[in-house]
Amino acid sequence: MSSLNQLNEVNGLVDRANCLVKPPGGALACMVNSEIGAVLAVMRRNVRWGVQYASDDEQIEHSLIMSFKELRKNIFSWQNHWHTIDPVLYLQPFLDIIKSDETGAPITGVALSSVYKILNLQILDSETVNVDNALHLIVDAVTSCRFEVTDPASEEVVLMKILQVLLACMKNKASISLNNHHVCSIVNTCFRIVHQASSKSELLQRISRHTMHELVRCIFSHLPDLDDKSHELARGSKSSPNTEDNVAEPSHTVQDKQYVDGYTSVESDSKKDNNTTVKDSTSTADSSMMDPYGVPCMVEIFHFLCSLLNVMENIEVGPRSNPIAYHEDVPLFALGLINSAIELGGASFGNHPKLLALIQDELFYNLMQFGLSMSPLILSTVCSIVLNLYHHLRTKLKLQLEAFISTVLLRIAESKHGASYQQQEVAMEALIDFCRQPMFVTELYANYDCDISCSNVFEGLANLLSRSAFPVNSPLSAMNTLALDGLIVLLHGMAERVGHDSSGPGEASLELQEFKPFWTLRCHDYDEPLHWVPFVHNMKNLKRMLMTGVDHFNRDPKKGLEFLQGLHLLPDKLDPRSVACVFRYTMGLDKNLIGDFLGGHDEFSVLVLHEFSRTFDFQDMNLDTALRIFLETFRLPGESQKIQRVVEAFAESYFEQSSDILVNKDAALLLSYSLILLNTDQHNSQVKKKMSEEDFIRNNRNINGGNDLPRDFLSELYHSISENEIRMVPDQGGASGVLTRSHWLGLTHKAKQTSPYIVSDSGSHLDYDMFAILSGPAIAAISVVFDHAEQDYVLQSCIDGYLAIAKLSASYNFGEVLDDLVVSLCKFTTLLHPSFNERSILYFGDDIKAKMATIAVFTIANRYSDHIRSGWRNILDCILSLQKIGLLPARLASDATDELEPPSSDNDQVKTSAAQSPPSQVPPATPARKSSGIMSRFSLLLSYDSEEPAPQPSEEQLAARQRTLQAIQNCHIDTIFAESKFLQADSLLQLVRALVMAAGRPLKGNNNSLEDEETAVFCLELLIAITLNNRDRIMLLWQNVYEYIANVVQSTVMPSTLVEKAVFGLLRICQRLLPYKENLTDELLKSLQLVLKLDARVADAYCEQITQEVMHLVKGNAMQIRSHMGWRTIISLLSITARHPEASEAGFETLSYIMSDGAHLSPANYVLCANAARQFAESRVGNVERSVRSLDLMSGSVICLVTWFYQTKEAAGEEAAIKMSEDILEMWMRLVQALRKVCTDHREEVRNHAITLLQRCLTGVDGIQIPTDLWLQCFDLVIFTLLDELPEMSNQLSPKDYRFIEGSMILSIKLMSKVFLQSLRDLSRSNSFCQLWLKVLGCMERYLNMRFRGRRSEKIHELVPELLKNTLLVMKTSGILVPSDPVGGDSFWELTWLHVQKIAPSVQLEVFPGEELEKLQENLAKSGCSPLSEGNVLVPPNETTA
Repeated sequence: MSSLNQLNEVNGLVDRANCLVKPPGGALACMVNSEIGAVLAVMRRNVRWGVQYASDDEQIEHSLIMSFKELRKNIFSWQNHWHTIDPVLYLQPFLDIIKSDETGAPITGVALSSVYKILNLQILDSETVNVDNALHLIVDAVTSCRFEVTDPASEEVVLMKILQVLLACMKNKASISLNNHHVCSIVNTCFRIVHQASSKSELLQRISRHTMHELVRCIFSHLPDLDDKSHELARGSKSSPNTEDNVAEPSHTVQDKQYVDGYTSVESDSKKDNNTTVKDSTSTADSSMMDPYGVPCMVEIFHFLCSLLNVMENIEVGPRSNPIAYHEDVPLFALGLINSAIELGGASFGNHPKLLALIQDELFYNLMQFGLSMSPLILSTVCSIVLNLYHHLRTKLKLQLEAFISTVLLRIAESKHGASYQQQEVAMEALIDFCRQPMFVTELYANYDCDISCSNVFEGLANLLSRSAFPVNSPLSAMNTLALDGLIVLLHGMAERVGHDSSGPGEASLELQEFKPFWTLRCHDYDEPLHWVPFVHNMKNLKRMLMTGVDHFNRDPKKGLEFLQGLHLLPDKLDPRSVACVFRYTMGLDKNLIGDFLGGHDEFSVLVLHEFSRTFDFQDMNLDTALRIFLETFRLPGESQKIQRVVEAFAESYFEQSSDILVNKDAALLLSYSLILLNTDQHNSQVKKKMSEEDFIRNNRNINGGNDLPRDFLSELYHSISENEIRMVPDQGGASGVLTRSHWLGLTHKAKQTSPYIVSDSGSHLDYDMFAILSGPAIAAISVVFDHAEQDYVLQSCIDGYLAIAKLSASYNFGEVLDDLVVSLCKFTTLLHPSFNERSILYFGDDIKAKMATIAVFTIANRYSDHIRSGWRNILDCILSLQKIGLLPARLASDATDELEPPSSDNDQVKTSAAQSPPSQVPPATPARKSSGIMSRFSLLLSYDSEEPAPQPSEEQLAARQRTLQAIQNCHIDTIFAESKFLQADSLLQLVRALVMAAGRPLKGNNNSLEDEETAVFCLELLIAITLNNRDRIMLLWQNVYEYIANVVQSTVMPSTLVEKAVFGLLRICQRLLPYKENLTDELLKSLQLVLKLDARVADAYCEQITQEVMHLVKGNAMQIRSHMGWRTIISLLSITARHPEASEAGFETLSYIMSDGAHLSPANYVLCANAARQFAESRVGNVERSVRSLDLMSGSVICLVTWFYQTKEAAGEEAAIKMSEDILEMWMRLVQALRKVCTDHREEVRNHAITLLQRCLTGVDGIQIPTDLWLQCFDLVIFTLLDELPEMSNQLSPKDYRFIEGSMILSIKLMSKVFLQSLRDLSRSNSFCQLWLKVLGCMERYLNMRFRGRRSEKIHELVPELLKNTLLVMKTSGILVPSDPVGGDSFWELTWLHVQKIAPSVQLEVFPGEELEKLQENLAKSGCSPLSEGNVLVPPNETTA
């Protein structure tokens, strides 16, 4: 328990130090007095100190006891002015006890406790008098503590108290007074206790290590507060190692007592390493170590911590030994201390060059070495350190981080070079931790994948995660799940950045127009995204081209260079400098081929070789280091002549840059050769007798211009080569998996010349390019994992990944990626499985994977529908599967268009409800459509087998069904179609095409099953809903929609729900769109011609409903219909209904709406409406009243003609006016012809009314100037034809109908007479008047002589003479009928009377009495003229005119 308290005391130092208040002087005196009493009490227990001894019988106390007694006398006299007392006065007695080798462990322990108490109670602070000297004395005393060991337990207590006191010194407020030397001494002492504790108890081991960690944290926590004092670093780093000063030394007495040993084990374990302890300044005159502690001591401590990792280089490894396992404890401890230092020092390490240099070179090299070890624990710790370094210092460690990620993490995670499964897991976890850093991935891509001198790290990471996620054997392993997490992290990071100053793909040209030295390209500002983003895009495109050239070069160097010239990556005329730079700065070139090229004997190769050697910076570099860096870039050729040329070029370049020791380039050449020979001698297993250091020195005598090189210089070279081989076969891209010192030197040399590290902000500047690389492998990997996964959290991770990919695909317009994603997800919904049916509801409710996939599919369809193209087919297939089993809302299609309903008004009867389809009156033989509602489907499921009683569903089944319904409800499928009006044009078109394709499959397969028809009907409803929702861009969809509806209409021969939906859907589209799309009126109305093409049986079944819809269409949009073609379609549909029992009423109502009062009559529809009205008048379907009303509509339309004729006077031009007049006369002619046809109707009332109205139309056109020719045509085609048809009709009637026809004939003969008299003036001017007149007389004669059942009609017999008389009187009055000269043939006069004699002989005398006739003849003879115009043809007497 006491030991545990000790540990707790160590842990609580910081908190107590910060919260305690300095006690007053009297209390301080009491505290010190109690500590004095405690020390004296323990000393008196000891025989040595308890027994007084003296010489010459005088008792003299020991000086240690005397000092305490003297102190006790004074402390209470200081209590009023304690703050002025030098703390050395009351500390010195305790320190003397600690340093004395005469005291035992109990006494030393109590003294240490007293000092700890004084430090821990904050009696000393920065304001205390002479506090710096007091702390120095404490540190000196404690670090040189000596005591006699009596038992192991007491020894451990003393060691723990030493640790407590040293840590308290560092955490005391006055610790800023400590100098660099004392801080190094404290760390040295603590580390030695750590080492010695390895043979002690577990508690001491833990406390010592914990104290070491606390010390490091305490020291490096001050680093951010320190300025960059380069002079301190310069001086502090030169202190020489001294492992003996201020360390507890072994002290053996004659009595063989045990004392504290000073870590001789560490020194013996590392005889070849002089840096196992912190350096101090006792062996140097440098005064920086005596300054207040700061950067110099931190440099020494950090270097010491790094040196602990070098122990591995000096351990002899046996064939079966595992050095990492054997010495795992030491590097783990050192790595933990380093991690603590970096955590607290943070970015401040970068402000101090010496500290930064240690991290860049020595630390990172060791981290790489230990990262490739076999210990997962060490690898984990190394990864933690590197992650901290990335977070704080990544801008200073560009190439080091690249090497660690690509050489260590990626390779181990790929299970290369025999990595264990545990190592793979650790590496994968580390990679994912890196990926979780906010901008790690972006910076990875920008700094490495877009740098021509670096490898494609991001691409490698993406490929690794994708491959590692694939399960080799089911079920999933932890590695698969880890890799999936990594992919999800990458995708989520990109998805969260969407919209943050995102940019598209690099717009740099893929072809260079001219050669530019690409290795010299630099960005103007690496801190500003506006500059570096285009720059890295350009460099990435350049790198792609360069890698293509690398492939060509590795196959054939000559053709490779030519290919690079073609890409303008090399000048058209090769120059040595450019080729040398391509060899020097291009990744991936075959180093064997480079070596052969550089060693070539031709002039150009030699020039390239020399230029190549000049690309290196050998300034202030040792010869062996320079040679390592040089030979790391290519493989030294095997031929001696090539080797000579290469080494000569190297020696020349090295001498030009580093000529401090060597006097000429020949010396550099000879020494370089000597180093290559030494390297072969030392590291070739075939050489049995190895060259000694003396041999090497002797071999290089007199080579420096006849003089010897310094022995130390040669000795250093010898040891460097013998300890670290120069690899003559450099690693091709690090494929060997062994990090050599030569490779590391090359990397650090390259790091000095590399471009700056780009720090990205939170923008998504490069996410487009990265997603292009990641998307394909990610979808494949996630799909495989989703297929094999069983755990819910893994499934949810996959869904999250899918949604992130969907978001990115939509944001960056990767339509194909989104389609692939939809296809992959739809496979997991199980909805596309052929066996999916009503029974599948039960299984679907419990299938977590299927439900998650289904919800994800429709979430994507709702959120990112703008970017879906071919994926709509799969989505619709899923919807159709749900529709077949009744899991969709019954109003799915109609709900999508409800919002288009216009507000209620006085014309509500004109509007139709889009939510309800027209009621179908299908003949009973047609099977009714099965209900698609959810409840009806469940009813069907419950009675699945009608022959047997359906079992009641269990509670579990009901719960499963409820879960299924809830899942489908969460999909919000209806929103997809309701929001289709917001879809982009391409996506909308693809959706429509997918619907047409899905709806057309039953038609193509000629499968008329009810289920297939329901599918087609459902698709058609959706198609119509989408069309109505997108009225503003109807032309985009119209062709597809129209073609499908036409296909349905023309291929259907029997009534069905599908054709019903097609026809009424088409009518709904026209109803909705006509008010908004005037420019499409003709196109829409033309589509209604499809209705006219319906099979007779189909048309008959739906005629009434079609007519109702046409009526609503006309009433709502009559003003929008202006073209003849549009009206022809509408009137054609109405005309058909004239003879349909159910539809005729609505059809006539519609026609009446158009023609009544000429409200919607126009020249475009006049003739059409007149003919339609005639058909309704002739129709026997309706009652006589409707026929009469139809005739009234026809007659009333004359007003429109008169109005339009008046408007011709306002026409723009004469030609337009003439054309309009001709059109109006043509319409009038058509009208009277239509009426004439009804005049022969078998129904008397209709017939007579038609004749009456015909007379009105012929005589009531005063406002229209009807030309003579048209009157003549009217008599021939209308009046005479009517008069001819009525007698023929009478012959066909039954005897009882004779009396009914008599009235019609009377009306018709009156009509002829009235029309003739009204138009007499115009007709008389015609050359054909005589012929016309004779035809009129002939008609009167025929009607007069007509007999009915052998008897003549009295009414007609009385009427005709009277009409004739009136006509002759009018003609007489008009001067048309007068006597004429008979010369030259029968005259008009004679012909007239010739016919009149046959009709009514007495009429002549009544019209022309004898005296009047004679007078007229005399006047005629005198004048010699005829009343008829010239050209009238006289009919010979022997010819008749019918």
